Amino acid sequence: MKLIYTHQYFMTPAEGGGTRSYHLAKGLVNAGIEVEMITSHEKDEYDFKLIDGIKVHYLPVGYQQHFGFLRRIWAFLTFVKLAKKLIIKLPRPDYFYITSTPLTTGIIGLWAKKKFAVPYIFEVRDLWPDAPIQVGVINNPLLKRILFHFEKRIYRNAFKIVALSPGIANAIRQRCPDCNIHLVPNFADTEFFTPSEKNEKILRKLDLSNKFTIAYAGAIGKVNAVNEILILAKMAEERKLDLQFVVMGRGTHVKELLNESQKLRLSNFHYVPFGNKEKVKDLLSVSDMAFVSFAHLPVLKTNSPNKFFDALAAGKAILVNHKGWVHDLVRQYDLGFYFNPEKTTEILEKIQKLADNPTMLKKHQSNSRELAENYFSKETAVLRLLALIDPENHNREFKDEVYILTA
Repeated sequence: MKLIYTHQYFMTPAEGGGTRSYHLAKGLVNAGIEVEMITSHEKDEYDFKLIDGIKVHYLPVGYQQHFGFLRRIWAFLTFVKLAKKLIIKLPRPDYFYITSTPLTTGIIGLWAKKKFAVPYIFEVRDLWPDAPIQVGVINNPLLKRILFHFEKRIYRNAFKIVALSPGIANAIRQRCPDCNIHLVPNFADTEFFTPSEKNEKILRKLDLSNKFTIAYAGAIGKVNAVNEILILAKMAEERKLDLQFVVMGRGTHVKELLNESQKLRLSNFHYVPFGNKEKVKDLLSVSDMAFVSFAHLPVLKTNSPNKFFDALAAGKAILVNHKGWVHDLVRQYDLGFYFNPEKTTEILEKIQKLADNPTMLKKHQSNSRELAENYFSKETAVLRLLALIDPENHNREFKDEVYILTA
């Protein structure tokens, strides 16, 4: 079987960032499926690499988070144009596997289905256009109607749809009741991230103290609400609590975050520049609790964030700032706490009790690791994908209680 996998922002573990497509594609290759990955890079010319059996085609399409709306649209459409030109030159596949965002990648699926009569599977990572509309990037009523129509067209024409969370699956089901929807959530790399004792060498490398640590590792943008960790840090310092807070990442709001931390004169807050998976692993290894945050928008409740699953695999207690699927898992499986920014005193008391009670902390951490192993390993995700791509050869049953409880 041959598959053309399209992801505009494909990343390897060595590069950092989201590596879902890398692990899924590698799993498909290991199962005997030929995978051609079409992606982009910041260079000015096409490039090709063979990465762990994945044939990766890099198209010259620059993209940065600071791009304005029109420049982003231009990058999205340029990628579609170049991807079409490349696909014409490639051997005909059995399927196209197309992942969003952006939603414009769906154009490739619609075009390929019509031109080659080859079905496409569409993976929905975030709900578009809901996300940019709720964030305030798209306000024009006519453009909204066009995008919602386009979204439904992509769903209706897809052979199958892969959703990354129960919330995303339910939203698609409402818009396309007859669509064939499958749940393949983000996953935890339980081989790479493992529970471990704090290492003094890593603490010194990160310039951190050996105390109860709450860490955030991920994007720092408008929708991430990372600044809310400063609310906790400020009150913890005022109360002279022996806690430290660490943020690792990059994004459009890094400068704003650092400026705010300086204004608050926080001695218990540390920023670590963006790093690859090895550096994320180092940070989690010396942390006790992971902070998982998003802006308080309805659409973001459906998210399936990498940072959450990395923390599960590393066996960390979880502090989540938004109600949604992740919050439901935290509550249902006793992984940690919900942080309401308007009730900082209450959550700080809980965190301090946790810091003072190693047995309770160990329980939350063990629950995280157990959840990762039982439901969210990358091996399980690959098997789920194989079951929907090639059901004749990979017909498997999976434990779905965790999804039923939180759908």
